[in-house]
Amino acid sequence: MLAGPSRVRLFGELDLRERMMLLERQTQLDRLDGLLADAGRGRGCVAVLAGEAGAGKTALVEAFIDRTAQATRIFRSACEDLSVPDPLGPLYDLARDAQWALPQAIDYRQGQRLPLFSDALDIFETKAQPTLLVIEDLHWADDATLDFVRFLGRRIANRHLLLLLTARTDRSEGQMRVRRALGEIPAGSVARLDVPLLSDAVLARAERLSAGARAMLDAVSVFPRRADAWALQGLCGVASAGQLAECVANGLLEDLGDGYAFRHEIARRAIEAMLTTSHRRQFNQRALAALLENSEVSTGRLVHHAVEAHNLQAVRELAPVAAREASRVGAHRDAAGFYEAVLRQAVSLPVEERTALHEKYAFECHLIGKIDEAIAAQDQARRLHQAQGNTAKEGDCLRWLSRFAYLLGDRMAADALGEQAVQLLETAPAGPELAMAYSNLSQLAMLAERLDDTLRLGNKAIALAEQLNRPDIVCHALNNVGSAEQWLDLANGRLHLARSLEIALEQNFQEHAARAFTNSACSEMNQLGFAEARSFLDRGINYCVENDLVTWRDYMRGVLAQLLLRQGQWEEAAGEALEVIANDQATMLVRYPAVVALAKLRIRRGDPSAEPLFAEMTKFLDKGLELQRLAPYAALMAERAWLGQADKDEALGLIALAESLSTTRAVFGELATWRQKLAPDMDPGDTVGMAAPYRLLLAGDWRAAAELWAEMNAPYERGLALAEGDETAQRLALEIFESLGARPVAVHLRDIMRRNGVNGIARGPRRTTRANRAGLTQRQMEVLQLIERGFSNKRIAEHLTISPKTVDHHVSAVLGKLDAVSRGEATAAARDSGLI
Repeated sequence: MLAGPSRVRLFGELDLRERMMLLERQTQLDRLDGLLADAGRGRGCVAVLAGEAGAGKTALVEAFIDRTAQATRIFRSACEDLSVPDPLGPLYDLARDAQWALPQAIDYRQGQRLPLFSDALDIFETKAQPTLLVIEDLHWADDATLDFVRFLGRRIANRHLLLLLTARTDRSEGQMRVRRALGEIPAGSVARLDVPLLSDAVLARAERLSAGARAMLDAVSVFPRRADAWALQGLCGVASAGQLAECVANGLLEDLGDGYAFRHEIARRAIEAMLTTSHRRQFNQRALAALLENSEVSTGRLVHHAVEAHNLQAVRELAPVAAREASRVGAHRDAAGFYEAVLRQAVSLPVEERTALHEKYAFECHLIGKIDEAIAAQDQARRLHQAQGNTAKEGDCLRWLSRFAYLLGDRMAADALGEQAVQLLETAPAGPELAMAYSNLSQLAMLAERLDDTLRLGNKAIALAEQLNRPDIVCHALNNVGSAEQWLDLANGRLHLARSLEIALEQNFQEHAARAFTNSACSEMNQLGFAEARSFLDRGINYCVENDLVTWRDYMRGVLAQLLLRQGQWEEAAGEALEVIANDQATMLVRYPAVVALAKLRIRRGDPSAEPLFAEMTKFLDKGLELQRLAPYAALMAERAWLGQADKDEALGLIALAESLSTTRAVFGELATWRQKLAPDMDPGDTVGMAAPYRLLLAGDWRAAAELWAEMNAPYERGLALAEGDETAQRLALEIFESLGARPVAVHLRDIMRRNGVNGIARGPRRTTRANRAGLTQRQMEVLQLIERGFSNKRIAEHLTISPKTVDHHVSAVLGKLDAVSRGEATAAARDSGLI
């Protein structure tokens, strides 16, 4: 008699709790209603529900779905806490709801994600009514899913779509990856909604379950996100229905119709953590057996349960398949994770199979910036090939190790390993390994500005590769040849680089394509073709984002930061550079362009935090002296010396060293102009081949040089040229430097003008005047408003979904632009001028 009323009271309590939850979440629900209404008018958005584990994000999603279901197309998915994430798992869920055959679509698009994601956008959107796409638990997302989110986010502004995401606010690696992904979406297309933690006593109810229901709860706990009903029946038999109903009645599980899930992930984790090792393995083995009966279950899910069950045979069979599937769709981080899982159990595998796994793991690791792991795996493969007497494969491993050493910043090791590879391979019949080894040496020669060696070795590689019908090697070698020819025959160099890129895109050679984008952009930067360089960088970065090519993406973002700096977009330059530098996985080689850009910016703004950047560059140069690395360092040291911040003789020595490494005068233009500033009486030498602004300035025609820089939209360089001119020109240069916030440069120019007898030089605007025309960017205004509200840097980062290092820079920039030494002084200046 007591059971009935007791159960009625329990349901009543749950209903009351849910009503209280809705009351507490009314603000978020109202905001979501508004965003969905905007989507219905063709103004789409990415909405992010961010909160701690167990805060009730899922309950909020469900409440929102309940109130919008009648007038909205809704497709719902979630990421799972698998040992290695399932590539594009959420997209498979969304496709299933939309009755879209995703596996066939992937085959049709040959695994290329950009056209696949475009198809998805067309499938999900309709102008007749808004579409709500839900992806929960994005902190567990695989890289391919994050790329899908980036893709939608960059295109959603004019769509009838609302993409609703949930993510945790912890400092986990997954959350940092989410933050970086969202940071690559235009700020106006992202709305963040904080979900504060709610009190939840659901875990205590587990103790009230019957023994059978508690065992069922334990079984469900090994399924991340949800357990399919058919899988549970196969796992626990027909009796499972009553036990599941008891778990649902006690508020621990939710009945999804075709499956069951914990109401809160934190509860699932707590129940799973209470399992003994043997029970956890047993439940996962039974789950694996049940899932294997369904051919539609993704291989990634199977690997998760195989790993958790400690089923070594299943891991060996399934993980390589999952890795290939992940790599095919560009989820290289996930592919590396699957290969890592199988390699932990690979001792008993045949040596040929084990060797291949090490090589594939090394390849995936190097694409995602894990170079140390790539080197260890590749060297293990080399030793195995050597033991088998396979000279061709051993030589190929040496060539790969040469490449990895270069990516790690060890030029000397890269040269030595590259030479060893060729020497070994030339003792065997000529094959593709030798052709690629020649191309590797050609690449190393190109990077060291040894132009003749680049062309000789590159053409040798092309001839052998064409004989062997290996377009991938032809593509690689053409890139080397074209990059070198920029200094010898620019038109021919552009032609070869374009052909390399064309082959890479046609054949889906992803890394070769990324390298072609990179070198094409850098070539245009060297020629001061900023518009062309920007086109290559935008296309290349998008390509790398969509294909999970982290190393190349970050390198190009550093080059983009340098370009933005040239064009006076200093805040945007800092943002790009900081995002790269904040990636702890990036090697020094990958970071170098971003470090150079940020160091230049901080020198010009008088920021003392430039010193650690110089220390990092110096350490990198110690591992191998290349002109392309030395030249920007020497230019920076020369600029510091000109500003009185470094020793002039040391700077001139670095310029002389760079000049000795320059095989053509065309490379030396910028450094020659800095030497002229430091030592005006020195002969500039031969200027043939140098870019026009440098050549004109060295010839004393500062006016024509300044005009060219103005046409290129390079204000700082224009200011430097004008500073060489008459009083009128110098006053204009002073205005340019002030507008850019280059205060140390402006101070130095005033000193030069005073020494030359110029009178009536403006001292620079007062603090309140600076605030009125501070030139704060939209993001800096947002940061300033949060500073005024008393937010810490950490809280600002969470609120704006950007990294703490980026916030540090924005705060520094705000203080600098407002001529303030503290947050309080900045706030006061902003109030005085009406900014806030």
